[in-house]
Amino acid sequence: MSQQPPQASRPVRLVILITTLPGRGREQEEAYERLAPLVRAEEGCLRYDLHGVAGDPDRFVLIEEWRSKEALAAHDATPHMIEADAASPAFRAGPAQVLELSPAPLA
Repeated sequence: MSQQPPQASRPVRLVILITTLPGRGREQEEAYERLAPLVRAEEGCLRYDLHGVAGDPDRFVLIEEWRSKEALAAHDATPHMIEADAASPAFRAGPAQVLELSPAPLA
């Protein structure tokens, strides 16, 4: 029987649901275009991809994967994320909904 890695060292997978104010979706895209290269260069970033929702230019899904909880915590504390979090209320309809996925698929 293989032993599972400690919870803190397991990859963390997030699905983040984002809705912008009506007609402000392009501002979300522009913010992501500036932020993505910085985030993808961070230690422990395995995936950082923004997808639009078909038929709704003001809704997005951000898919993130981090090597560990520690890597995610370090990401959240970076100057570029603090700045992005402070700027996003100007064009977002409300806080993003963050869903952490279970470590393994259920089926």
